[in-house]
Amino acid sequence: MRRSSRSRGKRSVLAGVLAAFGLAVAGLGTGGVGTADARDAGAQARAVPKHAVTGYWQNFNNGATVQRLGQVQDQYDIIAVAFADATGQPGRVTFNLDSAGLGGYTVAQFKADIKAKQAAGKSVIVSVGGERGNVSVNSSTAANNFADSVYALMREYGFDGVDIDLENGLNATYMTQALKSLSQKAGPGLVLTMAPQTIDMQSTSNAYFKTALNVKDILTVVNMQYYNSGAMLGCDGKVYGQGSVDFLTALACIQLEGGLAPSQVGIGTPASPRGAGSGHVAPALVKNALDCLARGTNCGSFKPSRTYPGIRGAMTWSTNWDALNGNAWSNAVGPHVHGLP
Repeated sequence: MRRSSRSRGKRSVLAGVLAAFGLAVAGLGTGGVGTADARDAGAQARAVPKHAVTGYWQNFNNGATVQRLGQVQDQYDIIAVAFADATGQPGRVTFNLDSAGLGGYTVAQFKADIKAKQAAGKSVIVSVGGERGNVSVNSSTAANNFADSVYALMREYGFDGVDIDLENGLNATYMTQALKSLSQKAGPGLVLTMAPQTIDMQSTSNAYFKTALNVKDILTVVNMQYYNSGAMLGCDGKVYGQGSVDFLTALACIQLEGGLAPSQVGIGTPASPRGAGSGHVAPALVKNALDCLARGTNCGSFKPSRTYPGIRGAMTWSTNWDALNGNAWSNAVGPHVHGLP
C-alpha cells in the first residue's frame, strides 16, 4: 500500500493534554530492561556514529522531491526506507519498490545504492508502519512472522536493520519477542530505531515505551515525532505546546529520565512546513534543543536538572521534503549534530 503522506490528522490541544495526563500518572519508573541475546558472531557490525542524523526516504511520490537512494543528502547517517508493507499473514511484511512512482528506478539500482551508502559509512534500514501502515504483531506466530520476514528483507536488499513506526498501536509483549528474535538472526550489527508519537512516550506504562525499555540492550535510537501532536506534559509536570524549544527538551527529558540511555534518544521534526500537518519548527530551534540537552545552553523556560552530552541526535521526515526545501534542515542540523560533545 502506498502512503501519500506521513502526516496524521491534528489532535486537539485539550485532548492531547488529557491523554498525556492520564498516562503520566503512572510515573517514570525504569521498567523492565531485557537481557542481552546471544547473536550470530558471523554478522558484520556497522557502527552508527556517536551522534547521528536519521532521515526517512520516501518510496513514493507525494509532491516532495523524488530521489533515488543514492541521492540522499550526505548529512544523513541512518536512512530509513519508508515503508515495508503488510501482507495477508499476521506480522509478516514485504517491500515493494515503487519503480513507476520513482521514475523507473529499478530494484537492481536500489540495491546498488544501498551498498554505495553503506560503503560511505551510512546505515540503511527498512521502516515498518507509517501513517497508513497496518502491521499488527499480536501473537507469538505474528512475532515469528515479523522477525522472519524482516530478516529476509535484510538479506535480500542488504538493509542494516529496521525502524518501528507503528502509529496505530503495538503490543509490547509480542513486539519485544519479534525484535529479540530478529536480533538473534541478524547479529550485533542490527540497527534498530523507533519513531513513536508524543503520546506513546509520556509514560513508561505505555506499550511503546515498555517495548523500547524491553529491547534497550539492542536498541539504537528512539526518534520520537515531535509533530502532529497536541500539547503534552514535560518531565516537570507542566504542559508544553508544539513549536517551542521547551516542547522538545521537556518531552525528551521523560525518555532520558525514564530509562533510555542518552545515546538512545533523538529529536524528530519535519524538514519543511509541508512535511507534516503541524509541528514544523525552524532548524535553529532543533539546534537550540540539542544544545540545551547536551550542554545546558540555549534552553527556553525549561532547563533539565542535568545535561546529556551523549544524546544521539535528530531525525526528520523526510529527506525528500528536505530536498524540496533546499536542504535547509540537513545543512543546518547535520553539522550541529555531528559537532555535539
